[in-house]
Amino acid sequence: MEIRQRPFGGSRLVRDWLDGADAAADPVPAHPADPEGYTRRRRALDEDFDVQRRRTAASLLSGGGSEGRERLHRFVEEAGYMVTTGQQPVLFGGPLYVIYKALTAIRLATRLQEETGRPVIPVFWIASEDHDWEEAASTWLLDQENELRRTTLPLPGSWKEDMRPALHHIPLDESVDTVLQDFLSHLPDSDFAPRWRSLLQDAWQPGRSLPEAFQATLEALLGELGLFFIQSHTPALKEASLPLLLAELERSEVVEGELRRVADELTRRDYELQAPILEGGTNVFVDAPEGRERLFRGDAGEFRLRRSGRTMGLSALEEAARRQALLLSPNVFLRPVVEAHVLPTLAYVAGPGEAAYLAQIGPLFQSHGVTRPAIHPRMGVDLIETKVGKVLEKYDLALQELARPHHELAGRLLREDLPEGIRRELGGFRGALARHTKALADVVGDLDSTLEPTVAQLQSQGFAQLDEVERKVVQALKRENEIALAQLAKAQDHLFPEGKPQERIMSPWYYLFRYGGDLVDRLAREANRWCVAHGPPSLAPAVDEPGWGEGPGHDT
Repeated sequence: MEIRQRPFGGSRLVRDWLDGADAAADPVPAHPADPEGYTRRRRALDEDFDVQRRRTAASLLSGGGSEGRERLHRFVEEAGYMVTTGQQPVLFGGPLYVIYKALTAIRLATRLQEETGRPVIPVFWIASEDHDWEEAASTWLLDQENELRRTTLPLPGSWKEDMRPALHHIPLDESVDTVLQDFLSHLPDSDFAPRWRSLLQDAWQPGRSLPEAFQATLEALLGELGLFFIQSHTPALKEASLPLLLAELERSEVVEGELRRVADELTRRDYELQAPILEGGTNVFVDAPEGRERLFRGDAGEFRLRRSGRTMGLSALEEAARRQALLLSPNVFLRPVVEAHVLPTLAYVAGPGEAAYLAQIGPLFQSHGVTRPAIHPRMGVDLIETKVGKVLEKYDLALQELARPHHELAGRLLREDLPEGIRRELGGFRGALARHTKALADVVGDLDSTLEPTVAQLQSQGFAQLDEVERKVVQALKRENEIALAQLAKAQDHLFPEGKPQERIMSPWYYLFRYGGDLVDRLAREANRWCVAHGPPSLAPAVDEPGWGEGPGHDT
């Protein structure tokens, strides 16, 4: 199987950011290859995070493999940093890009540790307070017949469909056993299968929440590579972030104005916003009885819950939050600020959508006096099995062409494959028709100019009839090439399932069951290449900066 790196996708804003376009210079984060972004953040971390703050940050983490405890000790004692990434929890570990994110963070942490001379640990932030069950509880795979199949875990019966509780509140029930067994039944049998079946069965058990099972999956798969984890609803984390959340509510009107200013500037430059700025909306959610609800500013300094309409004043919210640690949580805009405030994050590994969000939220970092971490794009690759590669070669296709709708791609390819004789005769007929109808229009026009439209109609009808002949020839070719077209459709299912990049849809388990743990090793090597190609050339500090270790330079 070939592993081929793919360009980092995303909006035009994200592409301009990575291309270094002047138009995107402000307010986006520093370019990932610019050492200045890392330098600013290191200075801020060395000023703000003393031994106690680093010890507190370390206490929030779990995982890290067999040497995790020792690595955390070094992180605290030697004033270390973190490389973080994050994701909402997803059924059975989610799509491929979840692994790509984690491996990018692991390899980037290793590289930054070598270059800074300080301990740098990779941390995966699990957004356990997310409330989108429908999105979190589904995954896709290719079954043993190469058919694309969606697996969905139903909402446990004790919860109503119109409720939107945070995912960590929902314990899995016995239906997870049934859904998992169905999922496993569609995966290929191999020498590697028993190991992975056992891993998934150990992780996905009734009584656990979806975030807990998601973490157990990633920890069993990647923990020994040194990956640490943090759940966003951890009580100690909530306690540490509460002052920032309350300050956000207190300044919400001013912050909204600044966010709107940035959004207007991006719009003026014809960039598409990743998320709109809602009138009166704060960047804070409340864990309410009806589910997780966003707070909006109301009258007389009160705040209104968006769905239920109930209102609370700031002092009442603060009092309730101090009694109930899980009451308040950040939205997608504020979450990176909370993370950078609580954790000594040197760099954040972002996907294309996250990178676009981060271009909009500079005012939030400024409002809370938090220096923005360096932003590094996550790795993107395509896994191209031999049978799929043969289809690409047979039709001489660029991989990206498979993203086109099947009927368009099939029709274009078959038209290109028209027998030379038919192609020649159709072309000659069209040329002759064009010449003769023009000549006829000229001579009848000399007699009576009102006859020219009739000749034009004759030409149009003739071309239409020729198109119809070509269409029927193509249909005949399609009937003769059903096997080839089926191969094309399967290749599209492998690389662009549902018309989207493989990494955004496909579960990794199909590939792990077929290729074993060696696939993770190969992907880790690709992540290292990715980090070298997309990171700064050197982060070694200047010699006049006391207290900063002198790590080796860029290793090409």
